[in-house]
Amino acid sequence: MKKYKYKIKLLCLALISVSFSQKILIPMDQTQNDHLKSYGIAYYALKRNINVEWLLNFQGGSFLIDSQTSIKAECKIRGVTFIEVNNEVLEIYSTIEKNNMDIVLLEKAPKIAIYTPPNKQPWDDAVTLALAYAEVDYETLWDEEVLNNGLDNFDWLHLHHEDFTGQYGKFYRNYHNAPWYIDQKNRFESLARKYGMASVHEEKKTIAKIIKNYISNGGFLFAMCSATDSYDIALSLEGVDGVHSVFDGTPVDKNLSNKIDFSKTLAFKDFSLYTDPMIYEFSDIDYPPSHNPVTRGAEADYFSLFEFSAKYDPVPTMLTQNHVPVVKGFMGQTTGFNKNMIKNHVTIMGEDPASEQAKYLHGNLGRGTYTFYGGHDPEDYQHFVGDPPTDLSLHRNSPGYRLILNNILFPAAKKKEKKT
Repeated sequence: MKKYKYKIKLLCLALISVSFSQKILIPMDQTQNDHLKSYGIAYYALKRNINVEWLLNFQGGSFLIDSQTSIKAECKIRGVTFIEVNNEVLEIYSTIEKNNMDIVLLEKAPKIAIYTPPNKQPWDDAVTLALAYAEVDYETLWDEEVLNNGLDNFDWLHLHHEDFTGQYGKFYRNYHNAPWYIDQKNRFESLARKYGMASVHEEKKTIAKIIKNYISNGGFLFAMCSATDSYDIALSLEGVDGVHSVFDGTPVDKNLSNKIDFSKTLAFKDFSLYTDPMIYEFSDIDYPPSHNPVTRGAEADYFSLFEFSAKYDPVPTMLTQNHVPVVKGFMGQTTGFNKNMIKNHVTIMGEDPASEQAKYLHGNLGRGTYTFYGGHDPEDYQHFVGDPPTDLSLHRNSPGYRLILNNILFPAAKKKEKKT
């Protein structure tokens, strides 16, 4: 009997050894040739029902995947560094167990939607650029789809650089005679009338409420630049006219400042609004303010990522995975967030320690979450209307773009249960 048990034990060890030999490691530290396309490989595996282990804080947030010929071939085609690991997997697991690291199992490719207008706008969207470069599938939708329950089909929603206040991006001073601005205004007004709403800001507030319900019911929201603060402002002004007459033909509510309802917002509180159409800014949430920016120059502008406990705070740990702890800053219509106006329950994941600027936020609502990221394009310090899109093949190791792509894998994550 003892001899039989010994043979069974050897067989089990052999099976474990074979299982470990069938893994590839995609390192996400400085040794990785293309960080951005690495996320695409993880997505590629998930789409084919191959689980991915996300090794939090291990070599920059590496991926461990069952070794298959198709995945290795895809890594070579896309220029993604990978390492075939055999019994080294035991050492990897041991290292993770002993340090501020953990394993999150990714099980299902998320369905991704980009909220973006159907007509071409004279600026690009960093998330769309990142997804296209990483070869991650996504669909686009706009107000009509949202109003007709289109969000129900998606796990993850990104808000294009939209203005939810109905002020057309506060571009009035410089662009109100530009053809693209006039076309946008006409389209938005026509859509509002189609759905029986008297103004664009009323229609956008309706969209904002639907998105809020989407989050509460388990959706994952990611927003950058002006889609962050303008979204919260829209939620705070339900039933209140907070826009100048040049936008809707009616005056701003005389008691506006007393009617802002901060209890309805996701992330921000105690802010004041800029209703002058000649001021290129929505509120004092944005720091530094767009109409009076503190420009230090790209060489001196950085923000730091916080380090979280991988075993006890896996969500912010996932969202901050990177190969560097300090990321170069970048501007936008909403560059960052005034820390004094962030609600207490919101987690600050990245900030400029030398100022009042928070750059990267995360919070929960109901069964879902939201993440706000300040700035327009992580590899274009000061992006202007009409500038050409960023070529990500020149920035394949961008730490700023990595933060975006961390978010697309977040809905696929299932916390790995501890063995007892």
